[in-house]
Amino acid sequence: MIGNLRQTMVELKDVIRQKYKAEITGIFGSHVRSDFHADSDLDLLVDFDDGADLMDHVNLQRFLEDRLECKVDVVSRPSCKEEKNFIPLFSIT
Repeated sequence: MIGNLRQTMVELKDVIRQKYKAEITGIFGSHVRSDFHADSDLDLLVDFDDGADLMDHVNLQRFLEDRLECKVDVVSRPSCKEEKNFIPLFSIT
């Protein structure tokens, strides 16, 4: 799952940056702990640009849910309590 997710995020990186003023930086939660199930959401750590607003956040979440075909939780770095337990998505370029 994470390998496929990385590839998808590489493909979408420019669109996410330009359209939603954001960068997906990591994954955390049940997918990292390997205790996810079919109904689990995908928890993504996101860095938003200074000019991003609430609509960028909401629209990014909807865009990712459509593209990934699963429920996605988009969490900005300042509000992430599990930041220390995340896997970086772009540690390789």
